[in-house]
Amino acid sequence: MIKPHGSTELKPLYVADEGRRAQLIAEAEGLPSIVVSSAAAANAVMMGGGYFNPLQGYMGLADALSVAETMHTADGLFWPVPVLNVVPDADGITAGMRIALKDPNVGGNPVLAIQTVESVETATPEQMELMTTKVFGTTDEKHPGVGAFNSSGAVLLSGPIEVLNFSYFEVDFPETFRTAVQIRDMIKANGWSKIIAFQTRNPMHRAHEELVRMAMEREGADGAIIHMLLGKLKAGDIPADVRDASIRTMVDLYFPPNSVEVTGYGFDMLYAGPREAVLHAIFRQNMGATHLIVGRDHAGVGDYYGPFDAQAIFRDQVPEDALELSIFEADHTAFSTKLGKVIMMNEAPEGHTPADFVFLSGTKVREMLSNGEALPEEFARPEVAKILMEHYQSNA
Repeated sequence: MIKPHGSTELKPLYVADEGRRAQLIAEAEGLPSIVVSSAAAANAVMMGGGYFNPLQGYMGLADALSVAETMHTADGLFWPVPVLNVVPDADGITAGMRIALKDPNVGGNPVLAIQTVESVETATPEQMELMTTKVFGTTDEKHPGVGAFNSSGAVLLSGPIEVLNFSYFEVDFPETFRTAVQIRDMIKANGWSKIIAFQTRNPMHRAHEELVRMAMEREGADGAIIHMLLGKLKAGDIPADVRDASIRTMVDLYFPPNSVEVTGYGFDMLYAGPREAVLHAIFRQNMGATHLIVGRDHAGVGDYYGPFDAQAIFRDQVPEDALELSIFEADHTAFSTKLGKVIMMNEAPEGHTPADFVFLSGTKVREMLSNGEALPEEFARPEVAKILMEHYQSNA
C-alpha cells in the first residue's frame, strides 16, 4: 500500500487506548480550558484521524509563515497550508502548560483534545496578511475562507495534541465518517492496490459520476473512494446528510457492487483553491489512495481562481518527490447530445459547439428543484434529483 506522507507508518493522534484516554479525560477536568475555533477543532479531528500525518500538533509562527511562503515547514516537511490553533488572546496561557481544547460545535463544549503548549505567539497584521495572501490568493474578506481565517484572532498556540474524540462526526454520520486509519483498513479488506479518490462538497451529478468511472478505467483502478467533506460549509451549500443520501443512491444504482466506497471526513472547507487541492492530495495519500481526481475549479469559490489553477500548482509548484500519490487531471465534463454520453469537453470530437452540451448553472438547478421541476436526465440521475428536490422544497 502507498506510504503515508512524511513517514513510513501512519501516526494518528487519536488516543485509541481506552485506559489512557480515560486518564486524559480525567486530567482535562483540572486543566485550564479554551473553546477553540471551528477551524482548530477540524484540524484536531484531521490530526486525530491520521489525515494530517505526520503532524503531531498545531504549528507555531515560524512554521506557519514558512508553510505560507514555501509550502514547507521550517524543518523541510512539505505542507501547503498552516495548521493552527488561533485564539483572540492567550488569557493566561503560557508555554509549558497543558490545556483542554473544548469543542465549539457540540452542545456543552466537551473536551476534544489536550494540548501541550510549546509557544504562545502573536502574529502581526502584516504576517496575517502574508499568510492570507499566500494561502487564499486574496485578502478579500468576502472570500469565505479568508473571512474564517481572519476572524479567530492572531494568537497562535503551538504544540502537540492528544485527541480524545472525533467531535460530532462519528455521531451524526456513523455510516460515512471514517478516519484515514479506517479507510486504509477498508482498502486492505477489499484487496485494492490502485485506488481513485474523488473529493466532493456537493451532490454528484451525471458528469461527476462519469468522471469517477473514466478515472477508474484509464488508471486501471481496483476501486474508487468518494470522500465527502462533512464539516462547515458556506451559506447556501447543500447539507452533508442530503449529499450523503444522494451520493449513496447514485453509487448503489449506477456502479458495480464493491467497486466504490462512500466515506466522509471531518474538516471545514477552506475554499482555498490550489493550496487546498494540495492539502487534499496529502490526506488522500494518508488514507491510502493512489490517485486523486483534480478537476475544474477544484476547492474554489466564486471567480477567485482560474478554472485549472488547482491542476497547475501540482505541475509548477509541487516538487516531484513531494507526493507519492498521482493526480488525475480532468477537464470540465458534460453530457454531449451529439454522442449521447458524458465526455470531457477537451476530448469532444471536432464540430461540437456549446449548444451540443447540457449545461445548467447552480442558480438554475436550485430554481428548478425549488419549483419541483425535474432536472434533465442528461444532467442528474432521476433518483438523485428526487432527493435534492425534496430538500429544496422543504427549505423553500
